[in-house]
Amino acid sequence: MKKTVVTGLVTMIIGANLFAEKVSTYEYAAFQNANDVKTALTKNGLQVVGEYDAMQDPNYHVIAYTCPTLTKDASKKDRAFAGVQKVLVNTKDNELVLTNPQYFLHAFMQDDFQKAHAKKVNTKLANAFGTLKNSEDALDDDDIAGYHFMMAMPYYEDMIEVAKGEKLKEKLEKNAAKNIVFTLETGSATLYGIAMPTKKGEKYYVSEIKGEKHSAFLPYMVMVEGDTAKILHPKYYLAIAYPNLSMGEFMSISGTPGDIEEYFSSLFQ
Repeated sequence: MKKTVVTGLVTMIIGANLFAEKVSTYEYAAFQNANDVKTALTKNGLQVVGEYDAMQDPNYHVIAYTCPTLTKDASKKDRAFAGVQKVLVNTKDNELVLTNPQYFLHAFMQDDFQKAHAKKVNTKLANAFGTLKNSEDALDDDDIAGYHFMMAMPYYEDMIEVAKGEKLKEKLEKNAAKNIVFTLETGSATLYGIAMPTKKGEKYYVSEIKGEKHSAFLPYMVMVEGDTAKILHPKYYLAIAYPNLSMGEFMSISGTPGDIEEYFSSLFQ
């Protein structure tokens, strides 16, 4: 009898998962050069806030953008990371790779996520770039908010406090200098996208897992809210950006989370 009950529960769980909507991490579009991408974004009500060559490689040029829908959602406490989405101009593979708003907004807005807002941004992207194809990297819709790589690994809310005190923005803007890709005000917080060109930075860890094609999640971001600066825990952010990452690949960059935390902490000294 007990066996029947357990089997029934497993069947119910599997059946429920079959009906879950799969949401891709990234979307692909036909290739355009960086200038045309920026023009297309602007024409469709999306504001470019910064751009740079990810991993110091001109083949992977990332353009960050926002819009009133994103900044309004991101104005809530601990939600500033949702304020920016990105487009990777991948000249090596001749394609555009877009962070999927429905995926990353769900991850970063948590219980505050509104699918209609994400779809509004997706519509603008479709108008700008035409047919969008889903990446194989994806998660079930009902798994995104509560995602973590595995047991005992961090969730979205397990952010790392990299600095606390006064004049944090002044310190960051002085120390990061030319490595600041974008700055975005969202309510009471300021979101920064910061390139990490160090020896153990993004060029190292992205190539180590052969993740260049999906480097649209870069640059790494830091949120300054009040007297506190936080980053998403690298064990969370790298995992949510690469949901198909294997345990072996994750272990190959086991030192990266510490390198990222150390780098961002140093920017506030």
